[in-house]
Amino acid sequence: MESFRAYRIFEENGRSKGRLVDMSTEELDAGEVVIRTAYSSVNFKDALTGTGAGKVVRRFPCVGGIDGCGTVVSSNDPRFKSGDEVICTSYDLGVAHDGGYAGMMRVRADWVVPLPAGLTLFESMAIGTAGYTSALAIHLLEHNGMRPENGKVVVNGATGGCASLSISMLANLGYQVSAVTGKAAEHDYLKSIGAAEVLGRDALPAGTRPLDKAVWAAGFDSVGGEQLSAMIRSLQQHGSIASFGNAGGIELHTTVLPFILRGVRLIGVDSAATPMKLRQTVWSRLAGDLKPPKLDEIVTLVTLDELPATFEKMLKQQTRGRTVVRLS
Repeated sequence: MESFRAYRIFEENGRSKGRLVDMSTEELDAGEVVIRTAYSSVNFKDALTGTGAGKVVRRFPCVGGIDGCGTVVSSNDPRFKSGDEVICTSYDLGVAHDGGYAGMMRVRADWVVPLPAGLTLFESMAIGTAGYTSALAIHLLEHNGMRPENGKVVVNGATGGCASLSISMLANLGYQVSAVTGKAAEHDYLKSIGAAEVLGRDALPAGTRPLDKAVWAAGFDSVGGEQLSAMIRSLQQHGSIASFGNAGGIELHTTVLPFILRGVRLIGVDSAATPMKLRQTVWSRLAGDLKPPKLDEIVTLVTLDELPATFEKMLKQQTRGRTVVRLS
């Protein structure tokens, strides 16, 4: 019986608490596909589950990690065979089904995506849920009329994983990106990954006016709260916003006027439950026109032992870009 290390989430005193343990494949949740995990990644959701800062985990104990990739060891589903390189992200991984922070994964075949040609396993986790969310947001906004010639695109929470990848992808597609951050020391980094300009948080100020000056043609919101409200007020006619984060709060204060006078569209991005056909389309684009051109500049590589410290840094907004976890 093969043994491997895993970062498993337990319930202690009403809160989730993660720690390293030894496990075997037989202890993992049921699934048709067994994968030898090569890499996982760290998302904000992972930091919440691993520290108990958020009530995200729905079943204990549970191996953490909402992302994972690797090589198929065995499969009871004809769509996959031993030796296939695959990706598995989102769905119930890491919150209600054993996830990617383990040497092996056993998952439902319906959750598995073949690694697209043009991506390595490492690159797939450098992208991970964060990059997939960014790409899905771009895909959805393009279907709602977003084009480079329409004007500037604003991205807030700019040093975060989703936002950094959004900036890189958008710039590579020819968009003029305005990056909004509260971290003055990170301006050069944001310029290096494609931001045309870097603005302070006062570019999206709190306010009570129903409409402000129309500045941006589109917006990518990873913060929520007052910044999303400001973004809605300052969007151009027929502009669209992709909403995929709530680090700044879950409440949204707005009026109907931006929607009925300017035709603003607020698009929710649910990357966890994307239908498989759309999921495969987006991953194919991530290996093609949406592949971030400077992945090496936004990735930090860590081990399972470094997860607790990484989680704490992420919750304190002391990380930037993407963090990849090496499993083998």
